[in-house]
Amino acid sequence: MRRVVLLLAVLAAPNAALGQAAPPQPILIKAGRLIDGRSTQVQANVGILIEGERIRAVGPAAQVQAQAPNARVIDLSQMTVLPGLIDTHTHLLLQGDITSQEYEDQLLKQSIPYRAILAARNARLALEHGFTALRDVETEGAMFADVDVKRAVARGEVPGARVFASTRAMAPTGMYPILSDNWELELPHGVQPVDGVDNARLAVREQVARGADWIKYYSDRRYFFTPDSTLRSWVNFTDDEARAIVDEAHRLGRKVAAHAIGSDGIAAALRAGVNSIEHGDGLTDSLMDVMVARGVFWVPTVTVGVHVMPRGGVWPALVALERRAFGRALRKGVKIALGTDVGGFPWTEINQAKEFEYYVQYGMTPMQAIQSGTSVAAALLGQEQNLGAVAPGLYADLVAVTGDPLRDITELQRVKFVMKGGMVYLSQ
Repeated sequence: MRRVVLLLAVLAAPNAALGQAAPPQPILIKAGRLIDGRSTQVQANVGILIEGERIRAVGPAAQVQAQAPNARVIDLSQMTVLPGLIDTHTHLLLQGDITSQEYEDQLLKQSIPYRAILAARNARLALEHGFTALRDVETEGAMFADVDVKRAVARGEVPGARVFASTRAMAPTGMYPILSDNWELELPHGVQPVDGVDNARLAVREQVARGADWIKYYSDRRYFFTPDSTLRSWVNFTDDEARAIVDEAHRLGRKVAAHAIGSDGIAAALRAGVNSIEHGDGLTDSLMDVMVARGVFWVPTVTVGVHVMPRGGVWPALVALERRAFGRALRKGVKIALGTDVGGFPWTEINQAKEFEYYVQYGMTPMQAIQSGTSVAAALLGQEQNLGAVAPGLYADLVAVTGDPLRDITELQRVKFVMKGGMVYLSQ
């Protein structure tokens, strides 16, 4: 019986019998409106021809269809099509930590395998929300589990967004612990403790060897306002240590993200030569000028700031300060890439696309907001030739909404169609 089954398979797929995979059937997407992620112009009645994982052609629907008359047609002629969305600041291994107790419960009471299972679920949720790629900026004590999720997604074992992993963030000893009065206990660390220049270089090498695409470190902590209304902070690393992290990462072909909220931490991170400032509430005009001159990206993570405001303390003032900084940064030409800090708020409660809405409220046009989460985010990742736009040669990562996000940016919170690498994962 087994020989009969094999023979039937050979007869049905002669190319496979010769060791050749049958070429995938081309797909033609008919888009009623196209926002391509790069241009500020909306195109109407566009054809997007897809072969395998990538886009082969984009243009007037009739002309593109003529290039592949046998293509399978997906009719989105009543919808607005955009590139797959990109979130450049996520925590797949966290499920919300508005309180220290929530954070400690995850690190102390959940195993890393269990947290990795939830992370795989989170990668799927991101994809269903239209985010076809994300940069995960540390595992919060779960070691290198983000690399495992990245590989499982890339190999098709689980559905999910493409993952660019940062593995374990870095902070000096004592700067990022679970606090306890019992010095006899060695509690889990949310980061990799790093002290000294040599250990900084070693930590970078270890993380890269384990699969890190990015390196992330904590530039500051303990935020406070001075009488001149400047947000200050305590800087974690010495300049020599921070430069060692950045220099070694760049030497190994990796970019560096710095958690930096106060002006002191931001200034220290810029002195070290980082590629992106995460959060950045305390940005001053002079620091923005440095970022523009050096091409450093800002990832504001507004959603998480609004989410933690109920904690009180300094957080309401930080959110108000960041909103004012956002408008000034926009006018100065700082490169703003969308990042939400999801994981800091629960993946299951807030749609990441809420971040677009805040950016429009803070002064971006809807088109600028969309580009912050598509082409600008791709530029931050160094993935302009793969992600962030609808153009020939790029991955066929596409989303569609029924309305017009240029009129109502909240449409991006109601994605109806998601394709990643030529495969449809959501179609309503």
